[in-house]
Amino acid sequence: LGPRWLSIPPAAVMDSIIIQERLVERLLSPRTQAQRSHPAKLKDHEKQYVGFATLPNQVHRKSVKKGFDFTLMVAGESGLGKSTLVNSLFLTDLYKDRKLLNAEERINQTVEIVKHTVDIEEKGVKLKLTIVDTPGFGDAVNNTECWKPITDYIDQQFEQYFRDESGLNRKNIQDNRVHCCLYFISPFGHGLRPVDVEFMKALHEKVNIVPLIAKADCLIPSEIRKLKERIREEIDKFGIKVYQFPECDSDEDEEFKQQDRELKESAPFAVIGSNTVVEAKGQRVRGRLYPWGIVEVENQAHCDFVKLRNMLIRTHMHDLKDVTCDVHYENYRAQCIQQMT
Repeated sequence: LGPRWLSIPPAAVMDSIIIQERLVERLLSPRTQAQRSHPAKLKDHEKQYVGFATLPNQVHRKSVKKGFDFTLMVAGESGLGKSTLVNSLFLTDLYKDRKLLNAEERINQTVEIVKHTVDIEEKGVKLKLTIVDTPGFGDAVNNTECWKPITDYIDQQFEQYFRDESGLNRKNIQDNRVHCCLYFISPFGHGLRPVDVEFMKALHEKVNIVPLIAKADCLIPSEIRKLKERIREEIDKFGIKVYQFPECDSDEDEEFKQQDRELKESAPFAVIGSNTVVEAKGQRVRGRLYPWGIVEVENQAHCDFVKLRNMLIRTHMHDLKDVTCDVHYENYRAQCIQQMT
């Protein structure tokens, strides 16, 4: 080996030989040979893991990247706080350029359809919100078929979607179908008026109707309970199909089931809207200031605004879109195909 080999200390030579022997034993061991010849023979949990459990994450990333759209219609006579409630729901001002009509102009006003579109982003999730307003509804002396422009508009959106879906290029179809209609009921009556009944009967096969008792701060709690019971009885009596909350799955947690029960018991929702901030007990809250006290919009003891917001945005928005697509639009599509054949 020559003089260079003799210059290496004997202890270092022994350590090198031991390391090489251990390396050879590891390479020639049965477990290592099996791993080298069969890479699939790994740990049990790795062997049983295929990878399709990541599909929800893939769908989530794709959906967030694409964004969401939602079309909400508000209907009811003037002065019931429709614009204020919509601004309170989505924390935005959709009616900056609105012009209030005087008495003479309102006499000659007819029902029209006004669309407001706004892009909202929250925690990286984008929502294209479209509000369909119906000024002039229920304001005339003779309200015969005042809901006709509204039903025509809903049918036009179905027709446009049906044409786009039947065309050659179906990649970028815009969904302008109305997914939900908030119908405002006056708190000053003793239940549903004839125009309320006729409106909901004309639309209940075309759109998800969510009835609301507007300006609930005009009534005391006992009056609100009586009015809710009266409206429920009249909805059943006239065969009106309002939006039905889906049943909870058996694997849902107890908190979600309790929340679902409260939503079903609270319908129709008694709501209050406000875009002003007042000070109550040292805290700044959205509400209305009266000589006798403060009505807090987000206090569930005062109104059902929080329940409506949770239902409309946080828990049932996707179900509203599914019912629109799977039930109302499919009925329209079946009628069109039947007429074509």
